Amino acid sequence: MSELSYEELKAKLEELQKNTAAGSGALHFKVAAKGGVSAYGLGRFPVTLYYEQWQKLLSGAESLRAFLEANKGGLKTREAQA
Repeated sequence: MSELSYEELKAKLEELQKNTAAGSGALHFKVAAKGGVSAYGLGRFPVTLYYEQWQKLLSGAESLRAFLEANKGGLKTREAQA
């Protein structure tokens, strides 16, 4: 195997760090190619919404919390994915 240049090693390190962060299950966000915001770390696939949709979702946070609490008995839970 030939030795890698400094630039190649740096690129590989950045890729590994990116993959490690993405696979850690930590919630993180990115701006998608079409201008939406993608939330990673919620499940297998990201959730992508546009600015206005995120604002609408955030404005309903208290209603969502109340709904979840009122329906807690009928909701399933699962362990966080490793």
